[in-house]
Amino acid sequence: MKKSRGRTSRKRRRKHLQSFMDGVNCSHKLEYIRLKKWLKDRGFGESNLRPAQFWDTGRGLMTTKALQAGDLIISMPEKCLLTTDTVLSSCLGEYIMKWKPPVSPLIALCTFLIAEKHAGEKSLWKPYLDVLPKTYTCPVCLEHDVVSLLPEPLRKKAQEQRTTVHELYMSSKPFFSSLQPLFAENTGTIFNYSALEWAWCTINTRTIYMKHSQRECFSLEPDVYALAPYLDLLNHSPNVQVKAAFNEQTRSYEIRTNSQCKKYKEVFICYGPHDNQRLLLEYGFVAMNNPHSSVYVSSDTLLKYFPPLDKQRNAKISILKDHNFLENLTFGWDGPSWRLLTALRLLSLGADEFTCWKRTLLGDVISARNEHQTSNITAKICHFLIEETQHVLLQISQLKRNKENLKKHLALVEALRLEELKILQKSAEILCNLNTATT
Repeated sequence: MKKSRGRTSRKRRRKHLQSFMDGVNCSHKLEYIRLKKWLKDRGFGESNLRPAQFWDTGRGLMTTKALQAGDLIISMPEKCLLTTDTVLSSCLGEYIMKWKPPVSPLIALCTFLIAEKHAGEKSLWKPYLDVLPKTYTCPVCLEHDVVSLLPEPLRKKAQEQRTTVHELYMSSKPFFSSLQPLFAENTGTIFNYSALEWAWCTINTRTIYMKHSQRECFSLEPDVYALAPYLDLLNHSPNVQVKAAFNEQTRSYEIRTNSQCKKYKEVFICYGPHDNQRLLLEYGFVAMNNPHSSVYVSSDTLLKYFPPLDKQRNAKISILKDHNFLENLTFGWDGPSWRLLTALRLLSLGADEFTCWKRTLLGDVISARNEHQTSNITAKICHFLIEETQHVLLQISQLKRNKENLKKHLALVEALRLEELKILQKSAEILCNLNTATT
């Protein structure tokens, strides 16, 4: 009897672990009950999707029935979507209409989110606001110590993102002040920088693409944003394909899957064929084993392996710049990219081969010497990036011990760097095998 009880408890443990791996259903939580009721009142029908907590992706949606390719995952009525139409029909509408120069659709949506969040219990959108993240992990929200550990091209883009949001805030302050008649408190305390940062991240990470016609009350930036409550709980996977669009007949935003999904498994959509640097920049997460991931080689790294005394060096750099060969140079899962090898071949041209630069850009082999040098330098760059990545990973593990408050953000950068290390090690292996084959 004892044995059978042990077997039963093991079975139960396995079942419990399996359910945790699949995801823990969160439908019973008050905030989701309220959200579902709110959506139902706006015309959203019964869905096979349930909010759940997954061990690897965090919050997402699981399906209660197996999905086949072509199945409709979700259909969200227009009444449930938060767009610039929603903003214009609110009390903010008249202020936006008369403000000159016109505000952008993005600022209109940010303003609405901040105002509704401030309204608290009085907000008609409270059930949705309650399930939105309180904080984000986009680079704009990261501490300087964490941003400095990002790979150089991403670090640059992170700083640009921060500048963009800061400029947006500064340029919007007069408009925010014009809304004072709507509020008892000072608008400066309601529409502060951290409120705008939160609203900007909400829109940047969660909106679906939905084109609206150009309106005079808005600036010329495209009006293509829509927030879709519940639907925006769907997580990204690079390995699925979906068809998503607004259906004019049903007046609903619909997503159909091109993949199968088993019952009680997480349902994914694909935000696009993005590498991990782009996913972190735009959405604040990384996808492990992402087939689209790459490691970028900065122009500084590219040039440091070429002799400064090369008389044609400046001319070569000029050619690369003119033909856009100093950007998007990468190592991927299948080794160095064609663009990276082409840039290195051109930089490796001997004085007597320089006139062949056009042929190099077309992918022609110029000489055995040029190929050999290109191969050597590619391997050197790859090893340099491996060492640099390992050094940063060491820094991250030390910081994780010392800075408890940064743990979550550091783990994110660590995941990105670990994925890049795997790619570089795979590339080094490919280059090594190629060199062995050609010698």
